[in-house]
Amino acid sequence: MGDNTVHHHGPVPAVIPSPHGPQDYDTINGQIIDNSDASDSVPANLDAKDEKAIFSYLLHPDDSYDENGTYWADLSFGKRLAFVTKVDNAEAKREFGNFWAMFKKDPLSPIGWYMRECVIPGAGLGLEGYVLFSIGNVTPLFQKVWPTCWKTYKVCNSSWVAAPTYLEVSGIIVGQILVGLIGDSIGRRYGLIQDVVIMLLGLVMLTAAWGTDLNGWVICYSWSLFFYSIGVGGEYPMTATSGMENATGSGKVSTREDRLHRGRKVVMAFLMQGWGQFFNQVLLILLLLIFHHGSGLPPYSEVATQWTYRVSFAIPAFGTLWLVYYRYYKMPSASKQLALAKKKAKVTGYDVESLKLTFTYFGPRMIATTIAWFANDVFFYGNKLFQGKFISVISPTSTSVMEGWLYNLINVGVSLCGYYLAAFLVDHKLYGRKWMMIIGFLLDFILFVVPAFHYEYYTSKEHITAFQAMYFLSSFFQQFGPNCVTFLVAAEVYPTSVRATAHGISAAAGKVGALMAAILYNYITTQQIFYVVPWFGLLGLVATLFFMPDTTGLDLKEQDRRWQFIREGRSQEYHGVAIHPTHLSMWERFRGVGKNYDPAADYEQKVHEMKKDWEAKQAKKYSEAEKLDYEDEDTEFSDEVKSYLEKNSPVLKPTK
Repeated sequence: MGDNTVHHHGPVPAVIPSPHGPQDYDTINGQIIDNSDASDSVPANLDAKDEKAIFSYLLHPDDSYDENGTYWADLSFGKRLAFVTKVDNAEAKREFGNFWAMFKKDPLSPIGWYMRECVIPGAGLGLEGYVLFSIGNVTPLFQKVWPTCWKTYKVCNSSWVAAPTYLEVSGIIVGQILVGLIGDSIGRRYGLIQDVVIMLLGLVMLTAAWGTDLNGWVICYSWSLFFYSIGVGGEYPMTATSGMENATGSGKVSTREDRLHRGRKVVMAFLMQGWGQFFNQVLLILLLLIFHHGSGLPPYSEVATQWTYRVSFAIPAFGTLWLVYYRYYKMPSASKQLALAKKKAKVTGYDVESLKLTFTYFGPRMIATTIAWFANDVFFYGNKLFQGKFISVISPTSTSVMEGWLYNLINVGVSLCGYYLAAFLVDHKLYGRKWMMIIGFLLDFILFVVPAFHYEYYTSKEHITAFQAMYFLSSFFQQFGPNCVTFLVAAEVYPTSVRATAHGISAAAGKVGALMAAILYNYITTQQIFYVVPWFGLLGLVATLFFMPDTTGLDLKEQDRRWQFIREGRSQEYHGVAIHPTHLSMWERFRGVGKNYDPAADYEQKVHEMKKDWEAKQAKKYSEAEKLDYEDEDTEFSDEVKSYLEKNSPVLKPTK
C-alpha cells in the first residue's frame, strides 16, 4: 500500500529559466495532486502574482515586448526606435559570440553551418538560376555559330527558335501551380522530391538533346527545357514553405528565432538563385576558353559550341542527383508543420475549406502578392532578356560573346550585393518587408524612367557610364527590394494549410509578367522598352502600399493561431497581434480588420488556451489509442512551457 501523505517538493534546479525560477509542487503516491478547477484558476502551490510572472515571461518575450509588457509596435516612435535598437544589438552580439565560439573550436565550422542553413535549403533555386539563365547566356553563342538557324531562320522555323523562352516560362507556371497544390495535399517532402527528380531528368534531356537537322534539334531542346522548367516552378513554393517550416531538420527553431530571423533564413535560401547565375556565367566563360583553344574571340567552331553548352548542362546534373538523395533520406520532417495544421483542422488530403476561406479573408493579400510579383518579373526578366540590347548600346562594335558575358558577370555580382543586403535588413522592424519592397519598386521606376526620356543623352559616348550605372543599380534594387520580398511574403502572409498553393499562384502571376516581357520585347525597340517598363514599378508600388500586410517581427505561430479562429468561424473572438495595425495592410485597416485588437484580452485568452491544450495533450499521452500521435503534437510546446505545466498542471500524472 502506498503512503497517502501529501509530500511537498522543493523546486527542481534550472527547470524554469530566470528570472522567475522553478516552482514547488505536491504529490501523493508519486503523482501530482489533481487540483480540481485548476485549469481556470491558480494552482494551490502558486499564487496569482507568481503565475502572472511566469506567463508574462512566456507570453511577452523580450524581443517583442518591453519591460512593461507593451508590444513593440504599440510603443511611441522614440521608444520603438530605442527598443528595436536594443534588441538588435543584443542579438547581433549573441550571434557574433556564437560564431566566435564555433570558429575557435573549429575554424571551418561556420562554413558547415552556412552550407546546412543556407546553401542546402536553396540548392534547388541555385540550380534553377544556373540552368534557366544559362538559356539567355548561350543564345548569343548559338546566333554566332548557327546564324542561318538562330538569326535569319533560313533552315529553322522562327517560331521554334523563339520557343525556348516561351516554353521555359510556361513550364515554370505549370510547375508553380501544380506542385503548390501537391505540396499542400500530400506534403512538402514529396513536392521537394518530385521537383528535383523532374529537374534531373530535364538536365539529362538538355544535355543529350539532338535532331536529324538543326530545326529538329531546336524542337528537342525547347521541349527538354519545358520539362525541366516544371521542376523549377515547383521549387518556388516548396523552397519558400519548407524554409519557413525548417524542413531540413537542421535543428529545432524557436519562436524567437522565427520572429527575429525568419525572413533572413528564407532570403538566404532564395539568394542561391543569384549564385546559380554567377557560377553558370563563370563556367560558360571557362568552358568556351577550354574548348575554343584558349580564345574567346570569334569565329567559334560548332564542336567547341556543342561541348561548351552540353558540359555546362551536365555539370549541375551531378549536384541535382545528390539533391535527390538528400531530400529523400535527410528530410523526413519536411511535412511536419503541415501535418499538424491539418490535424488541428481535422482534415486529410487537400484542405479545400481553408482555400475558400483564404480567398474570402485574405483576398486583398492575394491581389498584393500576385500583382507585385507580376510587376517585379516584368522588371527582373526584362533586365535579363534585353541584356543583349543593353550591351549593344554600350558596346555597338563588339562581335564577341565574351564581352556580353563579362558585363553579365558584373550585373550578377551587383545583384548578389542586393540579395545579401536584403537578407540583412528584411527582419529589421523599422524597415522590413514592406518598406523594402516599396522603396525597391520606386527606385527601379526612377532608374528606368530617367534614361527613357533622355535616351539620346545617356546613350551618347560622353554619358554612357551614367547609363551603365543606372542599369546596374536597377539590378541592385531589384534584389534589395521586390524580387526577394515577393518570394518571402507570398508564403508567410497565408495560413500553413494552403501556403504552398497561395505562393504558387502568386509566383505563376509573376511568370505571366515574365512571359509578357519576353513577347513584348521582341517587337519594340530598346528605347521603347525603357518607356514601357517603369510603369510596372509604379503598379507594384501601389499594390504593395494598399494591399500588402507587413509581417516583419510577427510569429508565424501567432498567424496560424488567428487562422484557427477564422477556420472555426470565430474570427471576431481573436484579439492578438496578428491583427495589430502594423501587421495589416492599408486596405485591411480601412475595412476594420484590426478593431478587435486587445492585448489584455488576448493575454488571458492565451493563458486559458495553453492550459486547456496541455490537459488535452496529457490525456492523449496516457491513452493507448493516442500514444503514437503524442510525440508529434507535443513539440508545439516550447521547453519552458512544458517545464512550467509539468509542475503545475491540474492533470494527474506520474512524476519522473
